[in-house]
Amino acid sequence: MRNENRRRSSGWKGVGIHAAIWMVLVMELFPLWVMLQTSFKDNRLFIQDPWSPIFSWDLALRNYKEALGILLPGVVNSLALSGVVTVGTLFLALMGAYFFARYRMPLSGFLWWVFLVLMLLPAVVNLVPVVSVLGRLKLLNSLVGLGLVGIAGGQVFCMYVLRGFIEEIPRDYFDAAEIDGASHWSQLWRIVVPFCWPVLATLGVLVFVNQWNDFLVPLVALRDPELFPVGVRLIYLDGEYIKRWGVITAAFTFSSLPLLVLFLIASGAFVRGFERPFLR
Repeated sequence: MRNENRRRSSGWKGVGIHAAIWMVLVMELFPLWVMLQTSFKDNRLFIQDPWSPIFSWDLALRNYKEALGILLPGVVNSLALSGVVTVGTLFLALMGAYFFARYRMPLSGFLWWVFLVLMLLPAVVNLVPVVSVLGRLKLLNSLVGLGLVGIAGGQVFCMYVLRGFIEEIPRDYFDAAEIDGASHWSQLWRIVVPFCWPVLATLGVLVFVNQWNDFLVPLVALRDPELFPVGVRLIYLDGEYIKRWGVITAAFTFSSLPLLVLFLIASGAFVRGFERPFLR
């Protein structure tokens, strides 16, 4: 009798867990569904029935074609900018984390805590100083200036994560490499990078997504429309008097595709990056 009651209890518990999972999935995917099915409509169909799927392939082709024409320059700018920022951020953060994990110098502990305090500051606090510095360096209205800001802004978090992984690498590897005459560069690329490759992939995805979604700094620092990244170009779809919902949602769908493809490619490494390499 007790075993039967336990089976019933575990069965109802499993049903509850699955129901909760499906509820969360529906809540998460519902905005995506609304965006996709709205991109197949014009304003008349959207006002007539905003929730139900009324697919019109002619309207969809027209909406996506217009959205592509508006967003394509921004997508190219965002891909180039996000790629450069990701590579630059990981390269510099890896070197900084290697130093803080393996070596000590006077005031190195104080310097590390200064970096951690910088991580706690909201990004909007630095907006005015960043724009002022870019103006003095003649880098306003320039993708180079945006790239430098992105690389500088992503250093602290990446360095914080990478330091923990590097400290867990057994010191015997580094001692053996030093006995063989390996330089710091050789130790970095032959020991640190192979062990930290999953977390580097994870951080690369996070940095890329963060730079892709950056809106405030490009909006303030750029003036030429041909330099706008995709996030800033999206606001030009919002008309002053009329909102063309089909074109707007088609543009948002198109702008999210590169991030979706990136995550699908790097999903395995992204998940492994949350595991500690020497605690498996």
